[in-house]
Amino acid sequence: MSYANKNEAGGIAMKKRLLLTLLSVMTVLVLAACGSSNDEGTQDEGTKDSDSKKVLKVGMEAAYAPFNWTQNDDSNGAVPISGTTQYAAGYDVEIAKRIAEGLGMELEIVKTKWEGLIPSLQTGAIDVVIAGMSPSPERKQEIDFTENYYTSDFVIVVKEDGPYANAKSIHDFEGAKITAQQGTTHYKVIDQMKGVNKQVAATDFGQMRIQLSTGAIDGYISERPEGMSAEAAIEGITYIVPEDGFEANEEDTAIAAGLKKGSDLIEQINEVLADISEEERQQIMEDAIKNQPSQQ
Repeated sequence: MSYANKNEAGGIAMKKRLLLTLLSVMTVLVLAACGSSNDEGTQDEGTKDSDSKKVLKVGMEAAYAPFNWTQNDDSNGAVPISGTTQYAAGYDVEIAKRIAEGLGMELEIVKTKWEGLIPSLQTGAIDVVIAGMSPSPERKQEIDFTENYYTSDFVIVVKEDGPYANAKSIHDFEGAKITAQQGTTHYKVIDQMKGVNKQVAATDFGQMRIQLSTGAIDGYISERPEGMSAEAAIEGITYIVPEDGFEANEEDTAIAAGLKKGSDLIEQINEVLADISEEERQQIMEDAIKNQPSQQ
């Protein structure tokens, strides 16, 4: 073989070795990639098959005793408020606990201002509103509701030694400075009271209790459980159940859980609520009134 032929043969052999080397490297890389992918897949399956539960994010004010309030410890069955060191308790929290347990989900309380509850539901920031909310026709246009989990009636919260403490009718408040929480049916029914001085709507019940105690208002509209709560929590406060009560539909005085339109949780939650007897619901409310912190 000539020198030139030897060089040519050597070059071909070298190219083959390089090609084999490249193929080996590529094979190793492909196998490594497949192994990594399989590992990730196994990890995902492990997460799915683990004991961790899905989370049910429940929105509420945590400022509407005895339905819901904020406290600094976990006494009386209180649940941690997401993103804070505080806890939420009250009637709504107990109902939320029953619902989460019935759904096999972990409960997370998301403290949300009243006016932000429906928007938070619509954007998916929360899964359900359990916040003493009435399923009014206006709200039903925006969100869906479960079956009612409580029904009450409207009352007028006043000072025990105030000029309207002995009022019997909703029309015995002429000249009185009356308010209610913004965005509620409570505020709308003030218009049924003859001659009252309707005040700017309050942001929450804590604000109204302070206004009433200081004399800034003469009374505010609420529901019987909140009236009982205010009377128990604050000295000198009472409530009136008017003989000729406010005109209202059952939807205005009922309480239900709110969900995003078309949510598949409604039927499941209704099944859980159906298992809570009326006697249990009343006992839960009595316990909430008894357990509420003072000045709530």
